[in-house]
Amino acid sequence: MPDQRDAKTTRAQRPENRVLVLFGATGDLAKRKLYPGFFHLMLAGLMPEDFRIIGSGRHSPGTDEEFRERIHDALSEFGRKELTDETWEAFSERLSFVVSSADDGEDLAKAVKDAEDEIGATGSRLVYLSVPPSAMESMVGMLGETGIAKDAALVIEKPFGHDVASAKALNAALHETLREEQIFRIDHFLGKEAAQNILAFRFANGLFEPIWNRDHIAYVQIDVPEKLTIEGRAAFYEGTGAFRDMITTHLLQLLGFVALEPPVALNADALHAERTKVFQSLRPLDPERTVLGQYEGYRDEDDVADDSDVETFVALEAHVDNWRWKGVPFFLRTGKALADGRRVVTVGFHEPPMRMFPLHRDVDHDGDGAVVNDFDGHKRARPNEIVFELSEDPTVSIEMLAKVPGPTMDLGAVSMKLDIDQDFYDRHGLEAYERLLHDVMKGDHMLFTRAEEIERLWEVCAPVLEGDDRPAPLPYAQGSWGPEEAVALPHPRGWRLPDGG
Repeated sequence: MPDQRDAKTTRAQRPENRVLVLFGATGDLAKRKLYPGFFHLMLAGLMPEDFRIIGSGRHSPGTDEEFRERIHDALSEFGRKELTDETWEAFSERLSFVVSSADDGEDLAKAVKDAEDEIGATGSRLVYLSVPPSAMESMVGMLGETGIAKDAALVIEKPFGHDVASAKALNAALHETLREEQIFRIDHFLGKEAAQNILAFRFANGLFEPIWNRDHIAYVQIDVPEKLTIEGRAAFYEGTGAFRDMITTHLLQLLGFVALEPPVALNADALHAERTKVFQSLRPLDPERTVLGQYEGYRDEDDVADDSDVETFVALEAHVDNWRWKGVPFFLRTGKALADGRRVVTVGFHEPPMRMFPLHRDVDHDGDGAVVNDFDGHKRARPNEIVFELSEDPTVSIEMLAKVPGPTMDLGAVSMKLDIDQDFYDRHGLEAYERLLHDVMKGDHMLFTRAEEIERLWEVCAPVLEGDDRPAPLPYAQGSWGPEEAVALPHPRGWRLPDGG
């Protein structure tokens, strides 16, 4: 049963009674994230006092009992909390499945209405639309025709279009049925505690915001390498590619968090206003400062064309042309089948204008600090950096130089580290999807994206994605860091990973 550890907080945060409708209810996302997320929220006392979850799709998974058995298996495999007979009974009795399609949603609409009457729903129903992009508009039309969309909160998954024209067409189709305030475009990167800590780090600490500008910051790196290959996702990847999958969504959204001006308040409207300004200031991407890659063996994957030119790797340089960031390069990198799997935001600072200490020797005495080649070919420590690790065990570290104990004035790389989980060990954090699902039920748009932001980002990316200037993907070995051209992109400082990892 729900944990009542803090009744006052729970009452303040518990959403109103409502019905939740999940399209794609038997899919991988629902199995790995949505059901475990709702289950954990229930245990934490952050679900409504009474709720119903109605799964839906074109094909029935069998009886409601067989549907529940699937979810039981998903919670056993992917849930973060122990599944007991008591907690499973409390959750499973709220689950059911109704067949529907873009052509026929009447049975689903009746089931939703009956469930709302049964629980005395006072909150807006939540509709999670995890369907292929090609089905999105027709499904939204059905939701409008059947009345399911009336006053509902609609959650949609990326990609939010394929280019500028399709993004505008999708937004227009959504707005025919729903108001913008009903739409929640979900990006799980923004639900991560570490991503939100970028905001807290900047705006809650007088030590950092005064230096968060081009006078002190030399570069920013947003680096999300993945060790996995496409692993059976060829149909998706052949139609999307790494750029549309990661750059126009996750990485540029993180750039918005790093680069935005202080909002007048920490709420959705103020945050969106400042993020929109950042995106308006983003210079259209330069194909000559963009490297695309394709890992060796990609064309041998099932369902991949023999002559496919789909990229599995992207590295690029972006610029925000405003007073705060003019001249500061933002380096973004992501890709499949790389040497490591990490999610790191690195803010690098200018070196002191006058070197008082000799840096001609290898200062990495203990092997913990990174070294890179200096202009004269010698080694030196990396510049001072603030590093945000966007993992499930988030950390923030400040990398600097200090004197190595001994009779000489040698310098070594040291790190001051904030370990969020350790420092707040008695707090019960939420996984990214859990936080975002709870925000949807509260009606809080702060960590979601609006139509004008999406359309602007597609405009920024258009020079790389459209026309004859699109770079040709370069081959790279699996387990490497991508094409050599990408490794050299942030010269002379280099990427923090792997040297500073």
